[in-house]
Amino acid sequence: MNRLEGKVALVTGATQGIGRGIAELFATEGATVVATDVRHPEVYAERIAFAFLDVTDEQQWAEVVGEIDARHGRLDVLVNNAGIIGYSPLDTLTSEEWESVIGVDQMGVWLGMRAVIPVMRRQGGGSLINMSSAWGVIGGEGAHAYAAAKGAVRSMTRNAAVTYAGDNIRANAVVPGWIHTPLTDAQPRHLIKRIETFFGRQPDYEKLRSRGQLELASYLSPVMEETFRGRGHWNNAPMHRVLMSLFANAPAIW
Repeated sequence: MNRLEGKVALVTGATQGIGRGIAELFATEGATVVATDVRHPEVYAERIAFAFLDVTDEQQWAEVVGEIDARHGRLDVLVNNAGIIGYSPLDTLTSEEWESVIGVDQMGVWLGMRAVIPVMRRQGGGSLINMSSAWGVIGGEGAHAYAAAKGAVRSMTRNAAVTYAGDNIRANAVVPGWIHTPLTDAQPRHLIKRIETFFGRQPDYEKLRSRGQLELASYLSPVMEETFRGRGHWNNAPMHRVLMSLFANAPAIW
């Protein structure tokens, strides 16, 4: 439908799972997409270019954003999707695991927003979309550093929304639901069973992917309504509707 024709998007953690689905959806809708990751992808669809980016590296952020600005003269959206997880509870969590998870999942989001805001401010606006997690909203077993980081992402997003509203820069956090991706499939089986008790069974990413990108994005996950409406229950808002809204015209959520 080309709803994003003329837009330029940067998506991190975009070689697999939800990040790849987002990149492909945006490209299908006409956006020029720069998909980044620390692993090289399979072949991407047309309109998607790959750039290596370690989201914990400040200099790499400057280089990637600078290249996008030089080539396209604008950057309309940043999707901070890159993430890792560790499963240690608080009492056995090492400082190394804490720093690793916080570095990617929280500091990476901060570095990304900081890198793109000057470009967005200069062009008169933009959209920041940060991927949080249900584990940053509700209690979950173990994974102390991950829960801390994803909770922080929600607070950071609210702060950015208020701070940059005057620059017409929107900031929103998305809390995805439960879906088979390489990250979730690597979780301990007992945790998967407990999470499925709450969320229901996971949709399968690869099967959905074969049905077409828009349908894939529709089923990528439900989202937690609290993030968008200030309530605390769950709904089944299709991910593609949420992302398209945040990319295009949604107000800042804070």
